[in-house]
Amino acid sequence: MTHEYKAGSIQVLKGLNAVKRRPSMYIGDTGLRGLHHIVYEAIDNSVDEAQAGYCKNINVTINKDGSITVEDDGRGIPIDEHPTEKRPAVEVVLTVLHAGGKFDHKTYKVSGGLHGVGISVTNALSEWLEVEVRREGKLYRQRFVRGDPESPNIIEGNGKTGTKITFFPDKEIFEDINFHFDTLATRLRELAFLNSGVRIIIKDERINEEKEFHYEGGIKSFVEYLNKNKNVLGDPIYLHKEVIGADIEVALQYNDGYREIIYSFANNINTAEGGTHLSGFYTALTRAINNYIKKRKLNGNGLTGDDVREGLSAVISVKISNPQFEGQTKTKLGNSDVKGLVDKAVFESLTNFFEENPGISKNIVTKALEASSAREAARKARELVRRKSALISGGLPGKLADCQEKNPEKAELFIVEGDSAGGSSRSARMRETQAVLPLKGKILNVEKSRLDKIFSNKEIVTLVTALGTGIGEDFDINKLRYHKIVIMCDADIDGEHITTLLLTFFYRYMHKIIERGYLYIAMPPLYKAVKNKKTYYVYNEERLQNLFDDIGKEGVKLQRYKGLGEMNPAQLWETTLNPENRKLKKVTIEDAVKADELFSILMGDQVEPRREFITMHAKEVINLDV
Repeated sequence: MTHEYKAGSIQVLKGLNAVKRRPSMYIGDTGLRGLHHIVYEAIDNSVDEAQAGYCKNINVTINKDGSITVEDDGRGIPIDEHPTEKRPAVEVVLTVLHAGGKFDHKTYKVSGGLHGVGISVTNALSEWLEVEVRREGKLYRQRFVRGDPESPNIIEGNGKTGTKITFFPDKEIFEDINFHFDTLATRLRELAFLNSGVRIIIKDERINEEKEFHYEGGIKSFVEYLNKNKNVLGDPIYLHKEVIGADIEVALQYNDGYREIIYSFANNINTAEGGTHLSGFYTALTRAINNYIKKRKLNGNGLTGDDVREGLSAVISVKISNPQFEGQTKTKLGNSDVKGLVDKAVFESLTNFFEENPGISKNIVTKALEASSAREAARKARELVRRKSALISGGLPGKLADCQEKNPEKAELFIVEGDSAGGSSRSARMRETQAVLPLKGKILNVEKSRLDKIFSNKEIVTLVTALGTGIGEDFDINKLRYHKIVIMCDADIDGEHITTLLLTFFYRYMHKIIERGYLYIAMPPLYKAVKNKKTYYVYNEERLQNLFDDIGKEGVKLQRYKGLGEMNPAQLWETTLNPENRKLKKVTIEDAVKADELFSILMGDQVEPRREFITMHAKEVINLDV
C-alpha cells in the first residue's frame, strides 16, 4: 500500500525536539565524542565570559552520580524577562535554539559557541539539567527534565555573580554516559593555555582526582610545555597582532627532533583539521625562511614546507567575529580572508625576528637545510624500497605468512617477536583471516631518526610493505591491508621494549592507524597452572595470587612462560590467537599532547626526564624480569 504524501506528512519539530530526533547533526555523534561535546558547550559559555573579561575561575566537576557541574564566576546569564519571549532570559537560552548573546557582537566580541545552540543542545540531550544563576543580588534556580522547564525558584543571593549548570546525560540518546576525566582535562588544559590568567579546575569525585590549569604565559607557555622534554633551539618566538577582522596570536619554538607538533585554534576551538589560519601560517613560515636564505645567499634551493617544519612546535590561535566552521563540531576553519591576514602578520613578524636574532635564525635555517638534504636521501631510499617491493611476488615480504581474506575489515595481522614465536604463530593461526609477520630483534628507535635512516632499516621496511600503506608522503590509510593489527611480544622486559618501539613507530609515522582504532596489543599469559587435570592461564602476578586463593596452592603445577616460543601451537591458539579466548588491549589516544610527552620521555635523548619518570612509576610495575 502506497503512503499518501500530503501536507499532513510534513512534520514540524518545535523547541528542542529537532535536537532529540537528530542529535548527531548538532554534536557529531552519540558516542563518547558527542557525550563530551555537550560538556564543552557548557564550558564554552564560561570561557566566553572569561574572554570578555568578566570571569577568572571555572570549575568542572564529575559528580559521584555521573552528572557534570560547570561553574564560573562571570556575570551570570540574565534572569530578567525577555522582551519578546515573555519569560526569564536564562530559560530562553536553555530551551530555544539560536538564542544567546553572541549574535550582535556587543555582549561577546568573539565566541566559541558559534551557532547559539550550544547550551540548549546540552539541555535537550540531558535526562535532567539544573541551573543556578547569581546575579543582581539574587539566586535563581531552575530545573529542566529532558529539556522541559519546571517553575523557577528565586531567593536572595549573597552578592556574588556567576552561573552553575549541572546535568545528567540522557541514557536513551547516548551509547555510553561515562565521562572520561582525561578527555575533559585535555580540553580544559588547552583552554587555560589559550586564555592566559584564567584558572580552571577539574575534579572527579568518582575517583578522587583533581587537576588545576593556570598559565599566565598563554600560548607561549603552551609551546614551552610541548617542548619541555626536548632539546630546544632557543626561546619561543611569539607574535600577537590585532588587524581588522581578526586577532592573531602565534607561538613557535624549534627543537632538535624530526617531527612537527602544531595545534591550531579558532575562537578557542581546536581545529583538528586545520583550515585557512593554518594554511596562512604554513605559507608565511616557508616564505620567510626561504627569503632569509636568499638574502644571505646561502646554499639552499627552495626549501619545502616539510623542511622548514622539521622539529617545530607551534600554536596558532585566531579570534574572529564571524567564524565559518565545517559543521557544529567545528574541526576546520573556512574563512577565506583569514589565510591572507595570518600569512601577512606571520611573514612580517618572522622577517623582523630573523633580522634581529641572527644566532637563533642561523640554527633554524641550518636545521631546515639539513632536513632538505635528508629528504632527498629519503626520496632515493624510498624509490629503492619501491623497486625492491615490485620485485617481490605480489609486493609482499617473504617473511609474511599472509591470510586468505582480502577484505581488510575481516583481516588480522599479528606482528610477532622472533622466528621461534613466528613459527608457532604460523602453525597456530586461522589461515583464513589471520596473517603473521615475524620481526627479528628490536626495530629502530624512530624517535631519534629521520626518514632516510628509517628507510634503510630492514625490519621497518618489511613492516611497511606488509601493511601496504606506504610511509611519509606516500602514506595512504585507505591502502591498509588489515584493520586489526596486533603487536604480539613476549611478556618480559625485552618484549615490553619491543612493544614500546613499535608503538613509537605507529604513533609517529602511522598515527591514523591508531586514530581509526586498528592497533592492538596482545596479552599473552605469564603462567600456566594445572590442578586436578584442569588448566588455568594467568596473565599477571595479582591474578596468580587470586587463583591460589580460589583453588589453593598445594598440588598446583605452575609453568612460567618466558616467551611465546615456549608455547606449542595449540596453547598459542587457545590463549593468544583464538578470538573466543584471547585478551587484546586496544591502543587509543585521548590526549595527544600527553602522548607526545610520554614518547619523548621514554624514547628521546634527554636522560633526566626518563630517570624521573622511571623513579616515579617504578612501584607500578607488576612484572619485571631481571
